[in-house]
Amino acid sequence: MTTLPKMSFNRSGKTFEPIQVFQVNDSILLAVYKGKLSRFDILLRYRQKLKTGEWSNIRTPRHVHWTVDILFKMQAYKRLTKEFIKFFIEQWEQTVPLRSESERDNLNLEEILNLNKKEIEKFKSLSKKGEYSIRFLILLAKLLMLQEKTNRSDAFMFKKLLNSLHEGKDLFAILSRASFVGRR
Repeated sequence: MTTLPKMSFNRSGKTFEPIQVFQVNDSILLAVYKGKLSRFDILLRYRQKLKTGEWSNIRTPRHVHWTVDILFKMQAYKRLTKEFIKFFIEQWEQTVPLRSESERDNLNLEEILNLNKKEIEKFKSLSKKGEYSIRFLILLAKLLMLQEKTNRSDAFMFKKLLNSLHEGKDLFAILSRASFVGRR
């Protein structure tokens, strides 16, 4: 049995410990930390097992990473990827911000995936293209939506990104929006 790497990190001389660590699959660990942008902010970090078998450094998932992966998938499976994006547009409308420390500290990432088993199965062929599995993309997108809405209840940038992808806007417009949304 392989020992999983630690998910604590240091910044400016301070050590950040995760609220929780979730093993998405054999090659991705996702950690949730207390953020600083709002009272109930969450900060996301992940580690990915590389082709060498080593684990990556702790990474910050950005909207642009998620977007580029979606664009790769769209090249191979345009119709199915557009359905996948439509699913996220619907999820955006249903996402409510975190309203307490308890909600933030007790996020149930397994439950998020269990509630989306049907979608994971429906879109699993998209995992054949790009870098990330559908399980990871669903979990990541839902957490990014939750993060954005928690930090600003009138947020709309991620939804605009989803709409741009769904409408097939030009690459420059999509990546510009994804880069802007992902700033932290």
